[in-house]
Amino acid sequence: MHNLGHTRTSRQHDHFLLTPDTFVRAAPPGMRNATAIVHAAPAGGAAFTEYTVEFEAGGVMQAGGAQMFLYVLDGAVTVNGQILGPAQYAYVPADRGAAIQSERGGRAIVIEKPQLILNGEKPNPFTGDERTVAPTALGGDEALEVRTLIPPDFAFDFAVNTMTFLPGAALPMVEVHVMEHGLLMLEGSGIYRLNDNWYPVTAGDFIWMGSYCPQWFGALGKTPAKYLIYKDWNRHPLHIK
Repeated sequence: MHNLGHTRTSRQHDHFLLTPDTFVRAAPPGMRNATAIVHAAPAGGAAFTEYTVEFEAGGVMQAGGAQMFLYVLDGAVTVNGQILGPAQYAYVPADRGAAIQSERGGRAIVIEKPQLILNGEKPNPFTGDERTVAPTALGGDEALEVRTLIPPDFAFDFAVNTMTFLPGAALPMVEVHVMEHGLLMLEGSGIYRLNDNWYPVTAGDFIWMGSYCPQWFGALGKTPAKYLIYKDWNRHPLHIK
């Protein structure tokens, strides 16, 4: 059903908000019985690619050849022989192959980024479970929990975290920095400030934030708000695009 041209989706020079009513699905090369919703890519200004893969039963996909982080949203996805369920994730370096499939169907968010090797250090593949990651309180605020999914090691040139805000919790400042972000709202709702724009956001929305885009979030509603967030990290600013 069309909505007479109305959407919360907004495209600006240094950020965009994409809402599920505007998602377009396609099956790029290497996918079978699966489709992708491409949220961020170089064509839109990002230096990385982030997309949701929706697997039917028996679905398979191939990564794009860069290092890859995969986080399961629903169902089950197998990465190199290991079955992952919701909130479980896998990292595969650029020089390792990734066999990805789903026997019974599922959804996963995939992040791919060209790898910047530092001092010859190449990270190893790993899997994890967000539910076993101990949270830290951002700035000492117990109402704002951060879970670090990529090890804090200079071998990795990006970070992926989940951030959970209790109702009414907010970032302590408007952030402006060189790193760019890809953000998928997983639960709840709130208000995001991006540059001089204020957006209501809810579960399922995707946000891209370019370098130096002013950004701030506050949670609204009666349930916690949670998002998965990517940023380029651990490299000299000359190498951050």
